[in-house]
Amino acid sequence: MKVGLSNMATLHPQKPNIIVFFTDQQRWDTTGVHGNPMGLTPNFDRLATYGTHIDYSFTCQPVCGPARSCLQTGHYATSSGCYRNGIPLPNHLETIAELFQQDGYDTGYIGKWHLADEEPVPAPQRRGYEYWLASNILEFSSDAYHTVVYNNDNQPVKLPGYRVDALTDAAIRYIDGHQDDPFFLFLSYLEPHHQNHRDDYPAPTGYRERYNGAWLPPDLAALGGTVHQHIGGYYGMVKRLDEALGRIQDALKSLDLEQNTILLFTSDHGNHFKTRNEEYKRSGHDSSIRVPTAITGPGFSGGKKVQELVSLIDLPPTLLDAAGIKVPSHMQGRSILPILRGQSPLLWPEEVFIQISESEVGRAIRTRKWKYGVIAPDLDGYTHEGAEMYQEAYLYDLDADPYELTNLIGWDSHDEVSAVLRERLLRRMEEAGEAPPTIVPATKKDGGQRKVSAQEARG
Repeated sequence: MKVGLSNMATLHPQKPNIIVFFTDQQRWDTTGVHGNPMGLTPNFDRLATYGTHIDYSFTCQPVCGPARSCLQTGHYATSSGCYRNGIPLPNHLETIAELFQQDGYDTGYIGKWHLADEEPVPAPQRRGYEYWLASNILEFSSDAYHTVVYNNDNQPVKLPGYRVDALTDAAIRYIDGHQDDPFFLFLSYLEPHHQNHRDDYPAPTGYRERYNGAWLPPDLAALGGTVHQHIGGYYGMVKRLDEALGRIQDALKSLDLEQNTILLFTSDHGNHFKTRNEEYKRSGHDSSIRVPTAITGPGFSGGKKVQELVSLIDLPPTLLDAAGIKVPSHMQGRSILPILRGQSPLLWPEEVFIQISESEVGRAIRTRKWKYGVIAPDLDGYTHEGAEMYQEAYLYDLDADPYELTNLIGWDSHDEVSAVLRERLLRRMEEAGEAPPTIVPATKKDGGQRKVSAQEARG
């Protein structure tokens, strides 16, 4: 529908539109604002610079389905029961889409879902998304130049173009057709996730060649894994995603929706390129858990930077709060809007809490200075969501070792640090609804040049 400028005020509702631009398996340090020198993300960097940049943003579960469950429900994966892939969202928890729908929003989902146990996704498992153009496991239903998703009637739809572009085109069509009422659109890409059936990162034609032999983050340069084989394709995917982000922003600008649309960019988890285990994620290291996150639009403009540690679990209440919708008391995260409004962040947690499944039954906390993680020995992460006993597995001093190359766990010099962090991890596990387990200290070993105090551990 074409309108004149004089009619725009009547067509634009007071409630802001919401778009979630969700990537899959994207490391935080693929972005220019986090020091990547390859020029991959000019559109994200601009969004972070002139909108709100969440500098320290982390997933709470570095596995596709569980991470998505946290973002859709505002609950940790063990609280919702979606602790591994293949478990549908529980009926007793309202999703963020259902809450927006109840407030009068049109809701739409495009791309990868990964929160059902069937393909195509049955209507009851779409959980509040009225418009549907998605696949439960997009990496199985599609390939880079063969994008197949399912519509509201669960009929397969093949979209033309490279997969990022195909989904972006669909999103722009949705936006163009929903200008009259507020909408909540969740746009979920597969990229830069690998293509499972061939263990490859298929960038658009010509893009891989641009980045073969490119700059590497220090952990990947030191540890290798599959990065030399895959970095060209991975960076090429990131580049095309950023171009898609620019296209979405251009569409909003051309439709005069830019000033009334909140656009959130984030990812479900990172990618360690088989340097920490035998696959690409499912570990407590920053390469798996730290993600790029920025927001623009009403309430988020003006070049703001959030220095507090923010978890994926905090994004649902943030979006609801920004739309003027009451945040349910049962949600386990909290809105970042009070921080942006200059209110005291003293009550903000000093650490983020991470649950890990499938490859291991693990738990971790991450502060500005420390990373501390535990693993349940000999338990299958596919059949056990938690454990009664964990073993200390790693401790990193992130000031001295930001890419986590020297594991300090068990060092005599860091006994007090481990003891303090152990108690903090236990507290966060209980707050998330887990039964308090036993944590067995690591085997002692000589190491360290000086004793680190408990006071430093709390810093």
